[in-house]
Amino acid sequence: MRTNLACSSSVVICRTTPGEWDNPHPCKPDPEELENKFNLMNCLWFSIGSLMGQGCDILPKAVSTRMVAGMWWFFTLIMCASYTANLAAFLTLNRLEGSISSAEDLAKQHKVKYGTMAGGSTASFFKNSNDSTYKRMYTTMSQSRPSVFVNSNEEGVERVQKGKGLYAFFMESTSIEYQVERKCDLQQVGGLLDSKGYGIGMPVNSPYRTMVSGAVLKLQEKGVLQELKSRWWKVQQGGVSCSEEDAKAPTEDSNKLGLANVGGVFVVLIAGTCAAFLMAVLELLWNCRKIAVQEKISPCEALLSELKFAMNCSNANKPVRRKLEQEDDDDDENAMPVGVSAGSFVRLGFGKLTQAE
Repeated sequence: MRTNLACSSSVVICRTTPGEWDNPHPCKPDPEELENKFNLMNCLWFSIGSLMGQGCDILPKAVSTRMVAGMWWFFTLIMCASYTANLAAFLTLNRLEGSISSAEDLAKQHKVKYGTMAGGSTASFFKNSNDSTYKRMYTTMSQSRPSVFVNSNEEGVERVQKGKGLYAFFMESTSIEYQVERKCDLQQVGGLLDSKGYGIGMPVNSPYRTMVSGAVLKLQEKGVLQELKSRWWKVQQGGVSCSEEDAKAPTEDSNKLGLANVGGVFVVLIAGTCAAFLMAVLELLWNCRKIAVQEKISPCEALLSELKFAMNCSNANKPVRRKLEQEDDDDDENAMPVGVSAGSFVRLGFGKLTQAE
């Protein structure tokens, strides 16, 4: 759209200013017509070539057309530079954020250390796992010095906060959700390593087992358990703070270039185009004044004639306006041999009459 607007304004300015009407190739000494190379297709080619940084084989000559071309070059330079910088930052951020997204990614690198609570269920899972990746991770954790194991989940969370992205801690997903809701500098990465359920311990053959199991199932079907989890995990004891900050945090759309970021460039482009239009009008008025003096007509007639021709975009050639004195001199030169010949004829006739007398 911006290219089309620049192309349209260039066509109007180029046809209006007299400086773009030039002697066409092969540059005759006394041409009958002047040619304007900046038609609609050439202006579009010039705008696209400038946008892509490839240039064009035609260049403006008049002051007004050079002004609008300069503003368009400045606009394309700033827009391309801003887009390149924003794209580079976006790709770099995605690469940093997506560097570790699972336990397998942790196992493949050695920069970020990882650990778990010593003697806990998570450590037992890694130790007794049949998966080669998890067994290798447990071997790495056991051989790491200083030790990556901690004595409690609270100690592990504190170590993650102090590690500045160089330490990861494995713990149960429910505990992770609770901590992430209250400590906004923490985040859960990747999916679940294993899935296990919680139950209520009872003696063997307890008569209450069936009743308790049925009551738990009813609570789950009615959504009561989910409401209780939302209340105590997300609402109570400051659990809403991180959710509110996430809502206020900038989204991916806010990282895009908006009008507020590049609005000044558009203002410069519009102001430069308006200044070029004004300069083209001044050039047209000055040219109409010269035409009015040369052809001895009123300036308004000359202006209307020039505007009428400029608005006819189908005409790429313009007849040359010649000086009225030059046309009169040409007529006198063409008539002089006739006058001389007539005078000679009269003198010859008078001589013959004298001789007869």
